Amino acid sequence: MIQFTARRFLTTIPVLVGILAVTFILARLIPGEPCRAILGEKATEESCARFNKANGLDKPIAVQFAIFMGKVLQGDFGESIRFSRPVSLILIERLPMTIELSLSALTIAVVLGISAGVISAVRHNSAIDVGTMVTANVGVSMPVFWLGLMLAYVFALLLKDTPFWLPPSGRLSSGVTATPFYEAFEWTLQEGSLRFHIAEFLSNLYLLNSILTRDWEVLSDALKHLILPSVALSTIPLAIIARMTRSSLLEVLGLDYIRAARAKGVRERSVVMNHALRNSLLPVVTVIGLSLGGLLSGAVLTETIFGLAGVGRSLTEAITGRDYPIIQAFVVVIAVGYVLVNLVVDLSYAYLDPRIRLS
Repeated sequence: MIQFTARRFLTTIPVLVGILAVTFILARLIPGEPCRAILGEKATEESCARFNKANGLDKPIAVQFAIFMGKVLQGDFGESIRFSRPVSLILIERLPMTIELSLSALTIAVVLGISAGVISAVRHNSAIDVGTMVTANVGVSMPVFWLGLMLAYVFALLLKDTPFWLPPSGRLSSGVTATPFYEAFEWTLQEGSLRFHIAEFLSNLYLLNSILTRDWEVLSDALKHLILPSVALSTIPLAIIARMTRSSLLEVLGLDYIRAARAKGVRERSVVMNHALRNSLLPVVTVIGLSLGGLLSGAVLTETIFGLAGVGRSLTEAITGRDYPIIQAFVVVIAVGYVLVNLVVDLSYAYLDPRIRLS
């Protein structure tokens, strides 16, 4: 198992380096210059030359990439051209929002998707099966931006005077403030230190922070603000997981050992849950892993519609403003997330199927 994990981990290194190299080059091939985006279209050549020199953009691309990789290995993503702030601080502020949104959407997709897929497979060709699959096809075909707008319109406008009202934007309501857990615990942390940055990052995960501080008002308010964007973002992966679970479970239910278990008088519930479901989860785990990677990188529209300052929305703004350090740092985070998710998927294969561990 250790050798299997080590092999999978080593194969991720060239993938990450390749992603960083391609992103670094493509960011500089975007039409327009950072100095024009920051200083304005009427910026003179002299001012652009000073701007490029101050930000290290006057060097050859190969030299810039070497400097960038050296800083990344030290955990330094540089300074934002647009905001003149360390990119790491912007990541600490924006990444927790995307993580909360992605994990919430994935939880909804996995729980409802697997449940719907199992029910459809067990009730094969019934009205429930047909209805579930039709709903799944609609979910796959429905644009996220349209669904987000419709959810906001229904729950924030049409139902505004009912108990079903839900907030259409933001992370917390006006007047609701989340106290960082390290302040609630009266910890003494040196500002700017690694421990301070880690604590700040964790405190920006409002759900986790409110549980640690036992601030149930903030927890309730944060959950209410997450419902609509999480539902909108979870629709497509939910439908895909439901369809994959159904098809995979149907295939396993037709195998000889399942028929043998039924012939021995094993209860149908035990046959499905204990014998068939685990063996049908390999392709489902793959879909779940890819879905999480897609959620981390594909929350741009959802964050924009619901006014959430996360990685996706910040990345879009950085591309528009030619803010290379933010583009590179956020792509690094997304790429690392994708690679780690795929590594977890590979390890889960080894757990679910012992033959893979021995290969």
